[in-house]
Order: sequence, then structure tokens, then C-alpha cells
Amino acid sequence: MEPLKEARNRVEGSSSSDNSNGRTSGGGRRSPTNCLIKPHVKKNTIPIDLKLRAVERPRFAHQVAEKRRLIKQYKMERERQQKLEEEEEIKRLRKELIPKAQLMPYFDRPFVPRRSEKQPTVPREPKFCIPRHKTIKCCRCHAMT
Repeated sequence: MEPLKEARNRVEGSSSSDNSNGRTSGGGRRSPTNCLIKPHVKKNTIPIDLKLRAVERPRFAHQVAEKRRLIKQYKMERERQQKLEEEEEIKRLRKELIPKAQLMPYFDRPFVPRRSEKQPTVPREPKFCIPRHKTIKCCRCHAMT
């Protein structure tokens, strides 16, 4: 923490020598004394017990492997159940959907078509003339007229 305080003191002391517009003297570059010195990486205060970690790591790896195995087993069981349900559904549909024969038409009496009850369509005359607003306009057409 001491280097940080020293750096702050240096910055505060040199700020009085700055110009009124806030820039430092010397062509706009800061001298190394004006920069704040950041402290080194924070030291780890918690001691790492490597022996304890070496004992707990295989136990943790075993738990992870067991969990993955259970997930895989659960997934396979769910897929198997779904497959069985689909097969049962197919069997049930096959039992319900028994194909039935179509009735034979009666050939002993002749087929007489009935007259339609709809009104006949009324034909319309085709329009061969093109309206003026739908004609293609180009430069040559207007130049000739």
C-alpha cells in the first residue's frame, strides 16, 4: 500500500505544475512520475491445502461421473418408454382401423343422371380494348403523337 500512497502524492504534487487547460507540460505527454502505480496482484490469503484437494478431487470426479451416468440411464429409460408407448399406439390404431370393403354398385338398375338444380352461367363478351390508364407509356409513343 505504501507505493500507492507515494504515487498519489507525486500526482497531487505535479498537478500544480499543470497548465490552466488541464494538460501537462512537455507536449501533452505525461512523465512516468505522473502515472499511478497499480498495486501488484492481490495475494491469496486463503492457504491452498494441496493434500486435502488431492483427496477431494477424485471424490468430486466420481460424483460427476455418477451424475452423468444417471442422466444417461434416465435418458435411455425415457426413450425406451416412449418407444413402447408408440408401439402400443400403433397396435391400437391397427385394431381400430380394420379395412372394410366398399359396397358393390347396383348393376341391375340403370344409372340415370339427374338434372342440375343450379342456374346456368351467363356468358360475357370479352373486352378487347385496353383502357388508357393501363397502356404502356414510352418516349417514342408520346413523341409521335
